[in-house]
Amino acid sequence: MSLAPFLGGIGTLVGLVRAAPQLARLLRRREACGVSVDTAATSSIVSTGWVTYGLLTHQVYVSLATGASAVIFALVALQALRFGRRAREFRIAPVWFGVLLLAALLAGKHGLGLILPFSVLAANIPQLRVARREDDLTGLSLGTWLLSVSDGLVWELYALLQHDLPIMAFGLFQLATSGWIVALKLGRTPRRAEAGSPRRPMERLSRTRIP
Repeated sequence: MSLAPFLGGIGTLVGLVRAAPQLARLLRRREACGVSVDTAATSSIVSTGWVTYGLLTHQVYVSLATGASAVIFALVALQALRFGRRAREFRIAPVWFGVLLLAALLAGKHGLGLILPFSVLAANIPQLRVARREDDLTGLSLGTWLLSVSDGLVWELYALLQHDLPIMAFGLFQLATSGWIVALKLGRTPRRAEAGSPRRPMERLSRTRIP
C-alpha cells in the first residue's frame, strides 16, 4: 500500500481544520490583537490557487484540503476586520491575487507550480511582521499555527513520495515560517505575565490599608 494516499488524507484533514482555531478564537474573544488580516486574506487567495493547481494536476487531496482553508481564512479576514483590524493593512493580498491570476492565465498549471510554493511566504510574512511588532498577541491562535507546522510537515512528506517539487517547496516554507510564528507567540506569553504581575501586589496592599 502506497503511503502517499494516507499522507494526502492526513493533509486533507489538517487543511479542513487548520484555520478553524483562529476563527473560533476571534469569535470567542471578539478581538483581533496580533492577528494579520493581510495574512488571512492572502492565505485564502493562495489556498484558492492550490485548489486550481490540484484540479489541474489531478491531485484531489490538494484541492480538498486547500478548498476548506480558502473558505475559513476568508471568514477569519472578515472577522478580523470586524474586531479591530483595518482595511489599509491589506498590502500583499491584492498584489498576490494579481500574480496568481496572471500565472494561471499565461501558463496554467506550470505557472501556478512556479509561483505557488513562494505564496506561503507571501501569506505568512505579514503575520510574522505583526507578531514581531505588536506586544499583544492575545487574539492570535496558537492552535492554527501549530496545525500549520503539521501541515507543512505532512505535505513535505507527501511531495517527497510524489516527486512534486512545488508542493515540496511549499512544505519547507510552511514549516519554517509557521514555526517562527509559533515561537513568537510562545515568547510573548511570559512577558505579558511579567508585565501584569507588579500590579497585583499593589492592589492587595491598597486593600489592606482601607480601614
